[in-house]
Formats: sequence, C-alpha cells, structure tokens
Amino acid sequence: MTAANFRLSGQGRLGSARPVGFSFDGKAYKGVEGDTLASALLANGVHLVGRSFKYHRPRGFLSAGPEEPNALVGIHRDAARRAPNVRATVQELYDGLTAVSQNRWPSLERDVGAVNDLASPFFSAGFYYKTFMWPKDAWARLYEPRIREAAGLGVAPHLPDPDTYAQRFAHCDVLVVGGGAAGLAAALAAAESGQRVILCDEQPELGGALHFENGAVIDGQDGWAWSQSAAAALRARDNVRVLTRTTAFGYYAQNMVGLVERITDHLADPEPTAPRERLWQVRAKKVILATGAIERHMVFADNDRPGIMLASAARTYLNHFGVAVGREIGVFTANDSAYPAAIDLKKAGINIAAIVDLRDNPSGPLVEEARSLGIEINHGRTVVRTGGRLRVTSMTIQPKTGGTERTIPIDALLMSSGWTPSVHLFSQSRGRVAYDEASRRFLPGTYAQDCASVGACNGAEGLAATLAEGYAAGEKALKELGFTAKASRAKVEKAETWGGGMLGAVPGAGPEKIVKAFVDFQNDVTAKDIRLAVREGMRSIEHVKRFTTNGMATDQGKTSNMHGLAIAAEVLDKPIPEIGLTTFRAPYTPVTFGAIVNHAKGELFDPTRRTPFHGWEEAQGAVFEDVGQWKRAWYYPRKGEDMHAAVNRECKTVRTSAGMFDASTLGKIEVVGPDAAKFMELLYTNPWAKLEAGRCRYGIMLREDGFIYDDGVVGRLSDDRFHVTTTTGGAPRVMHHMEDYLQTEFPHLDVWLTSITEQWAVIAVQGPKSREIIEPLVEGIDISDAAMPHMSVREGTICGVPTRLFRMSFTGERGFEINVPADHGRAVWEAVWEEARKHGACPYGTEAMHVLRAEKGYIIVGQDTDGTVTPGDAGLDWAVGKKKTDFVGIRGLKRPDLVAPGRRQLVGLKTVDPKVVLEEGAQIVADPKQPIPMKMIGFVTSSYWSENCGRSIALGLVEGGFERMGETLYVPMADTTIAVEVCGQVFFDEKGERLHG
Repeated sequence: MTAANFRLSGQGRLGSARPVGFSFDGKAYKGVEGDTLASALLANGVHLVGRSFKYHRPRGFLSAGPEEPNALVGIHRDAARRAPNVRATVQELYDGLTAVSQNRWPSLERDVGAVNDLASPFFSAGFYYKTFMWPKDAWARLYEPRIREAAGLGVAPHLPDPDTYAQRFAHCDVLVVGGGAAGLAAALAAAESGQRVILCDEQPELGGALHFENGAVIDGQDGWAWSQSAAAALRARDNVRVLTRTTAFGYYAQNMVGLVERITDHLADPEPTAPRERLWQVRAKKVILATGAIERHMVFADNDRPGIMLASAARTYLNHFGVAVGREIGVFTANDSAYPAAIDLKKAGINIAAIVDLRDNPSGPLVEEARSLGIEINHGRTVVRTGGRLRVTSMTIQPKTGGTERTIPIDALLMSSGWTPSVHLFSQSRGRVAYDEASRRFLPGTYAQDCASVGACNGAEGLAATLAEGYAAGEKALKELGFTAKASRAKVEKAETWGGGMLGAVPGAGPEKIVKAFVDFQNDVTAKDIRLAVREGMRSIEHVKRFTTNGMATDQGKTSNMHGLAIAAEVLDKPIPEIGLTTFRAPYTPVTFGAIVNHAKGELFDPTRRTPFHGWEEAQGAVFEDVGQWKRAWYYPRKGEDMHAAVNRECKTVRTSAGMFDASTLGKIEVVGPDAAKFMELLYTNPWAKLEAGRCRYGIMLREDGFIYDDGVVGRLSDDRFHVTTTTGGAPRVMHHMEDYLQTEFPHLDVWLTSITEQWAVIAVQGPKSREIIEPLVEGIDISDAAMPHMSVREGTICGVPTRLFRMSFTGERGFEINVPADHGRAVWEAVWEEARKHGACPYGTEAMHVLRAEKGYIIVGQDTDGTVTPGDAGLDWAVGKKKTDFVGIRGLKRPDLVAPGRRQLVGLKTVDPKVVLEEGAQIVADPKQPIPMKMIGFVTSSYWSENCGRSIALGLVEGGFERMGETLYVPMADTTIAVEVCGQVFFDEKGERLHG
C-alpha cells in the first residue's frame, strides 16, 4: 500500500484483475476490473465525493451498497448519455468511465454553497414553511423561482435519450428476491422439484453479506466459495433463471413483482443494439423475500465527515475489493458487528487506533479476539465529535455519562448501531409489519399475499438460522404447490451472528448541545431537527418526516428512518409503535424513466389506433385529428376548400341528403348474463328492466358524487344481453368503472363484461336519404319506419356480412349505425359508399359531427361537462328514472348543494352579431362594466359556425342558466366584449321531426 494506493496485495477477490482507467472530476485514476466506482476511488485514497443537499457539507462514502445516501455522481458516456444521481457504490467500473461530482460550484473542494453550513442556524427544520410566508405575495414572485433553481442534486440530461430499453413478462412458480445465503438456500430447495424458479439479486455476483463475511464455513467451504458453487448449481438447471444486476423495485397485487435488470451500464463498449436496461414484470405463484438487513450508522456530532462509514462497508471494501479505507482507523459501535471489521483490518496490517463501544461491558469471542490482537477497546464511552474538513482527522471520545475528553488521530472511522431488516418489499405487498420490542425493530407480521420472508429481513441473527429459514421456505413453497421434493441442506460449521445495537442519538448528541448529529445524510436532517419537529407539534412520524424531510431523499431513509422514529419517540416519551411507521413505497431504489417508459418513446410514445376505414379515408384526402389514441377523419376537403368550407359543405349535405361517418372508435361493451338488466339498473340513471329486446335507450352514467361520468346509447339485444356504447375517450375508464363495481359492490350479480370496441366497425349513415342508401344492402331486417322506429336495434346481414343495425342518430336526422365485424368493415363501407354516391351523399368528419350535434343541443361528455355537471344541470333530468331507488350516484344527486339554486346549467348562446363565433372556454359575465377582477358566471363549452342555421351557435354553462332565457350576457375578450343572448340548447329542428323522417 503506497501513499497514493490503498489497494492491499493479497487481499480481496479481484486478484490480478485487468487494470481499468477512469476519471473523476476530470482527474485520471486507475482501478481494476470488478471494482465499483466507490472501491476504485477509495483505492486511490479519494474519500471526498460529494456535497450534501441543504448545507453543502463535504461528504464521502457511507456504505458499499444501494443504501448509499452521499456518493451520488453523474456518469457521462457522451453528450446524450448522462445519468445523474448514480450511486458510486453500485456503479461498476469500466474502461473509460467518466464520473463527475454534483451539487457543488465551482469545485468539489471549494464549493461556494458551503456558506449554507455557516448559516445553518437560520435553516432549521421547517424554516421554509415559516420564512416564505412573508411578505404575503412574495412566494411566486421571489421565493419559488430561486428555490426551483437551487432544487435537485444532479443535472438532468438535455438531449433525447438515445438508448433502447427492453421488457419481459415472466411467470414462475417461485420467485426468490435476494441472492444472499437465505435466497440461495430457498432457490436450491425450490428448484429440486423441477418447478420454474427465478432468483434475482441487485449485485453482479450472488452471495449477499458473504461478500464481506470471511469467517463463515459451509459444507467445508469458505462461505463465499459455497455461495458461488450454489450459484453455479442453480445456473446449470434448466428450470432456474438467475438474474444478477437485477433489482426488485416493487411488489404489486396478485404476486406481481417489478424487476429492473441493468444490462450494459457496466460495459465500456456495449453492443449498439443491446438495451441498456430490461424491465421484468414477473407473476409468481409464490414469492420468497430474502432481502437481508441494512446496517445503521451511529448518530453523533459531526458523523458525516468523509472517511466515516459503516463497518460492513469498510469490510466489503477490504474482503471483496482488497481496499483499505484508511491507515489509522477508529471504530464506534453499539453491537458486535463492528468488531469483525476491526479484526479483519488489523490482520491485513491496518492499524486500528481504538474501538469505542457504547456498551458498558461488551464480551464474547469477538471482543476477546480484538483484545488479543492488541486493539484498544474503550467501553462505556461515546464519540462526542470528530475533526477534519474534507476528511476526518480525529475523533474525540469521553465516558457516555460525561467526563474527561480524549482526542484520537484517525483517517477513517467505522460505525455500527445495529441492523434494520429490509421489509420494504414485504410492506409494499400490503403486509403489516410488527414491532419486536426485545430487538427494537420492525419485522414481517401479517401477510397479505402468497409470500414468505426469510433470513435477516425476517429477524434471523445468524448464518445457521438464515440458511435454515431459506431451505424451509423453499420446501414449503413446493409443498403448497403440490410437490414434496426435499433439498439436501448445507451444514454451517462456523459463522458469525449479528444483532443488538441501539436506536436514536448517542449521549452527547442531545438537545443540550448545539451539534450536527446527522440522521439523514442526503437531506441534512439532524437529531436536533427531529426534536424541533416534535416541539413544533408533530406527533405522527409521517408529520415529522414531512416537516424535516427525514427519509425523503433518494435512499428513502434506509439508514435514517429508524433513528428518526426512535428520537421522536424519546422526546414524546411514547413507545415506538405509537409514533407510527412511515410508508414504504416503490421503487425500492430509484428506477430510470427509460426502464419504465421502455419502447413508448418517439413514434411509439403512445399506440396509434386506426379504424378499418382509415385507408379509404386517407385515399379520399381526409385530414386526421388525434382523439385519444385514435386517428379520426377530421374533415374531407375538396380542391380549393379550406377547413371551414369543407365542414360547411359536409353539414349541409347531411341535412339535405346524407352523410357517412366513421363511428368505429365509439367504446362498445357487451353486458351479458341473467342479471344483466339488474346490473344496468345499478350502473345507469335510466330504467332498463322494462326495455324491450330490440329497443335502444340513451343512458347516463354517474360517479358516486352524482356528476356525469359518461353517456351513450344502449341497445338491448335480448333479455340477457346489452350492447353498450360509450364516448371514444371514455371506453377504457367506463370498462374499468363497470368491472370495479361488479367485483367490489355487486359481486352477487351473474354478469359478464366484454370490451368489443375493436370487434365491430361502425358506419353511421345519417340524413333524409339514409334509409334509401342502405335498403338495397340490408338482408333479413325490415327497416321501414313502422317496423324499425327511431331507437331500435336489429340483427341481420348487410352485404352478406352479419350486422347489428341501430336506428339512432347523433345529428338529429334519420340515421342508422351499421355494426359489422371489423375484418369486413372496409368492404361494407365501400359498398355503402357506392349507394351513397347515387344520392349525392358525402363522407363527413368529426368537425362536422360536432357542429351537427350542437345544432341539436346534444352534449359531449368532457366538453359540455367538466366533472361538476349533474343530469339536471345538463337538462337531462328526463334520463333519470324517477321511480328508481338505487343506482350509482343517487345519493350524490340528493346532496343539498347539487339541488341548490344558482348552479351552472347548460344553455344555448346566440351572439347578438350572428357572424361572431365565440371562443370555446371564454368566460361569461353579467355586467361587463364591473371592476376587475370580474365575477365570472360561466363559460362557453362549445362554439361553431352553423351553415344550416346561417349563424354562429354556442353552448355554455351559466349560473342559473335555465332562469335566464332571453337575458343578455357578455363575453369579455382581450380587445372587445361580445353580447350574447341566452336561449334553449336546440338550434335546428326544435321539435325533432326529422329524426323520424
């Protein structure tokens, strides 16, 4: 080990690995293949790697794994491939890796933001809730822009992501999360029967804590060697898939677990076609969680200096990477786990300046071995502060009850206050954790899904117990799946144990001293902040969390949550369970947007849906608009026509002859079963029980609060079968709405729901000549007015193709909607078009459809409603069954505020100047001369020029609109004020005679 090299010859598992060049903040360094960026920097004596978020304090490595809160760096492959906030402890080294530090300017050593540390008394917890309230109007003008400029740690890429991402859906019998000793044992046992097993682990190699534990002996082998043999045995089996570099980030309903596999982030020159990451969506019959435990730091004054880290981290860097974290190392602990780190370092030739043990009388083999190696042990003592600026240089200790201080020179300090079981995924599964008072930790309690927790995450405190739980869980999973295979169990001959420790701040970090004893490193939350939050009135840990931001950083409080909880409980003088527990949310560790978005970018950002008639419409020169995911023909311009001219022609043609409209995008749901009518009665406001087969009815669907959710025409095909139509954009949510109520509120009903939106292509033929156009083509259906009146549905054939033929209209003209199987859609369309041409008909698009329906006052949900409109507000009281005693939304409709006078109601609006077309969304006032800000009484929902009416027409929601008929209101615009007259919603054929021909 030279002055600039902390790599120890003969230590670690990387051996004579190939040298690898990399850079950090522009300076070139050397590492070896198999290093992480963290281990490579430590091998070069680099401890300072970042600055904290709020105070900009110098920070180094706390851990060697994904719980790392400090060492967040940017990884730059090229101008477009720049990943911020990468944890250096998990970033594998590759030749040419370029890393930069974050949250500093102009340099890491000389960061001007460090002035925040001097001003820290003014930045106590919750300061922004109080400071930025004054002066009253300064938030948006002054504070918010500055705070947004300062927010964030890394710099987001400004170029499009050039990488590709993949995804897989997988099913297995047993999914094992975690490749440590417990996970390996569970996978070995589960694999014996030949059932499908997936084992995933976030590290490049399986082994878990055996990366740093070097004293275990399993089946006569070193623990690490056993883990690699077990991994090789699993990989050799055809029924086992082993996924390394793969993080289980979320546990969802019905045993679905989300995994992200890192495929090329560790490669210097990845294949251009290889994806960067792969998202796995795994559905498992059984899930075994072997997620281990996370070591906690000690909470004492100035515990955040570079060079201060977890004992297990230092041991990992030594025993796996062959790197010493210092030459004069101090140890501060409250349990036995730090002793093996001190012993291993001492045996490797590193001087241990002293072990400071908070316990009064530590004993046992590890303590005795440390003494026998000549390591000084100071029991019943605490570290009261540390020295140094950019790296720790000393620790000052004293008896925990007070007394003489002693300062010991060091260049690294290892700490351990115990281990916190990693119950994150268990909690995400909706399992309920239980607090174990004896060990002062939360463990898996009540299970909500078919899973099991094993090993350290389940409270095991030794390798023998860990392996036993793993084997037992694998065998139990097989038994519950109907198999009885029994694995040969590995024998643990020598192993370490872990357990004990303390929670909260150590003596000397109490409220009587103004010290920075850090609980959450990334967000600069101190023990004093937690105590302040309690004094300010926070009683729940969720409130404490938000007031202080403890546990809200990218590490999600993996090392800090339990300390914060214990400090709050101490101040409140309550047991920890009474304070509560913060919620564990997905993702377990940060997941890239690329992995989630996957293929959905560029042209694939959103699926493009086209109707069966799209090609024909394209050939006719249609201009298309996007309606949700659908491409819909907007209008059909002829030579020399602009949009307005084309729409005017289409509207006139539909009223005088006929028009053909592509209505295939309408949502269509089939409701089938003996209780279909009962279900419809409950989901819609209208009555359905007495609707005859072969008849249709306009239906309105409400939310529980009584507001309109969707609408559409429903045809009853038989006693037990309904053909339900929905708005184009509402189809998925209406289907979900129906399924939700059927499964949760009305499970007793014998009903099946099927989405048939893409099963049927729909041709709407509307206009006075519509019957003449389709009559030659229809077979087996009498379409005369007497036999098939308005709002009827019949089944037969058209052009030899099965059809569901609806007599209905969204234009106010006699109309038919021809439903045919989508595969035959274009052929039928072309046959209908040949007939339509003979009668002077035209195809028309969505814009003409909007104008035609507005002429008749027909609403569009989502345009003429805004989520606060009831059937009564829309003039649709007639669609609510007066004798019905129950349906979704009935109680909402009876709320006093929904029947109170003065509600906004849908009315017609005529501009005094008929040539002026209002802007949709424009606000409406009663008095245009009132002072600003004016009292707005409504807004314009729909507005068009109507060639058929010879004037502009509009609909709007106006307060007390039904009582204002004939009243003049005003629409103030930027350069003028437009006078409008309130009128009825129907502008054309007010009596509705044209519907019947």
